[in-house]
Amino acid sequence: MKIVTVVGARPQFIKAAVVSRAFLKHNQIEEIIIHTGQHYDANMSDVFFEEMKIPKPKYNLGISGLSHGAMTGEMLKGIEEVLIKEKPDWVLVYGDTNSTLAGALAACKLHIKIAHVEAGLRSFNMAMPEEINRILTDRISNILFCPTETAIKNLKNEGYDNINSKTINVGDVMLDAAIFYSKMAPDITPKESFVLATIHRAENTDDEQRLKNIFRGLTEIAKSTKIILPLHPRTKKIVETLNISTTGIDIIPPASYFEMISYLKECQLVVTDSGGLQKEAYFFKKQCITLRDETEWVELISSGTNSLVGSNVDKMLSVFNEMKNRIKPQNFPSLYGDGLAGEKIVRELLGHQK
Repeated sequence: MKIVTVVGARPQFIKAAVVSRAFLKHNQIEEIIIHTGQHYDANMSDVFFEEMKIPKPKYNLGISGLSHGAMTGEMLKGIEEVLIKEKPDWVLVYGDTNSTLAGALAACKLHIKIAHVEAGLRSFNMAMPEEINRILTDRISNILFCPTETAIKNLKNEGYDNINSKTINVGDVMLDAAIFYSKMAPDITPKESFVLATIHRAENTDDEQRLKNIFRGLTEIAKSTKIILPLHPRTKKIVETLNISTTGIDIIPPASYFEMISYLKECQLVVTDSGGLQKEAYFFKKQCITLRDETEWVELISSGTNSLVGSNVDKMLSVFNEMKNRIKPQNFPSLYGDGLAGEKIVRELLGHQK
């Protein structure tokens, strides 16, 4: 069986690494990785692939820095050329980026079967490019590998019982990754109690008032608790240009995946607008304040371990004080499987051999 995996951003490489390790246990599978180049990441050097034990891509399309339409179109063209050459049995895509959609579209038009990992997620906000990518990719995929029961229900509500595709809850590949990589994380955390924060979504960084509100809340929290904030240079420049106060916040360069795991293991709680970090906080049994108005991971909200505050300063501070002062640890039920999602995905694909 030949499988082409399409990835374009660092989180997708980490997810794909989980499944690639499972592929290696089965010598009847040949995997070929296409890197679209969607997100340039200086951390993704040769060392990144060696440390993370991730197979290097056979193809790097180098497509980035374009508008959504131009980027997706160029990726579609480049991926199609590779698929015609390689003639795989399956194309495997992850998540909700333009690379995800381009990979799925290229395969669909060439009548190659598609498997979508992290299928069924919905924010119900069609203004998000990721939501469009998710919905369209799900609709043309043959196997939908869902991370949660909520994702299964979303697809059921959209009529997938009447669509010729298979829907299966395998658990979350990022839980597999957290378990595997947590043993490799360095000890870089400060000795005193601290909050881990991240801000990167365009809805926050490109909205002056939202960004100012978020930093108002963070500087207020920083008066009583140390905050570590890995910040992308672009966002840091926006903050400096707008002359936003960062008093008391320890702003550091973007952290590697291993470094983030180290911070997650030791932090008091998490404040973020990242979808992935919300889950990873949960994996390490940390409460999370989410700087968004909605989340795909609704089960985190219903479990009581995560709260949506948007950019509302009063709500952010209220939730922070409530979480900080909880005496008993929150209940962290098993929402994301058993850490064996990668192996389940591979077994399912092998069961669909020609």
